[in-house]
Amino acid sequence: MTIRDSIEASAAPARSEKQKAAGVRRVLARQLILELALPLGGYYGLRAAGISMWLALAIGSLLTLPWLVHGMVRSRRIDLTAMFTLTMLLMGAAMSVITGDPRLLLVRDSWIGALLGAWILATLPTRRPFIMATSRAIVVAKIGEAGADAWEARWDQEPDFRRHIRVLTAIWGVALAGDAIIRVVLAYSLPVDAVPGVSTAQWLVILACLLVFHTRYVTRNGLKV
Repeated sequence: MTIRDSIEASAAPARSEKQKAAGVRRVLARQLILELALPLGGYYGLRAAGISMWLALAIGSLLTLPWLVHGMVRSRRIDLTAMFTLTMLLMGAAMSVITGDPRLLLVRDSWIGALLGAWILATLPTRRPFIMATSRAIVVAKIGEAGADAWEARWDQEPDFRRHIRVLTAIWGVALAGDAIIRVVLAYSLPVDAVPGVSTAQWLVILACLLVFHTRYVTRNGLKV
């Protein structure tokens, strides 16, 4: 029996296609709400309440922190991406408090994107490239823990699987680094209050393009579960 057969055998009795899709939607919705809508909504809500720009940016960014911690505690796994995000949130807020410059905190998003892009590219030669590490939540949502373990085992069995994972990882790393450059330009060329909304919109465009490419690549090269 192949690794792929093992995945199908372990997943078929428990998860229908409808259940898989519902699980993925829940994961994506949670990420969009907690990592995008919450900090952005928090910022504009605080500004409407008369809070200063830099404090609204700092508090809006930190609103997502408890949920990141909760996710790691609940899953009992150290999520390297979440840990990276937590570190950058705290560093960015601290630097904004020290300098009092709201544009510095806006550029912090570029630091996160640039450092995340560099980190993603740095994982390419390792046994757990970025896509391998971050896909587990989606795979678990679709086919359960046993299925995810079988899917990850393909890394040791299939050279093509490793190559495709690394190609996807490289694409995400380059795209995030490019997004960081765009954010720097926006942060210093637009009014401060306009930057969070505009930069979020441009990130959604980049993200949509990445997801379309990612989905097609995964389907075409046998990575889909």
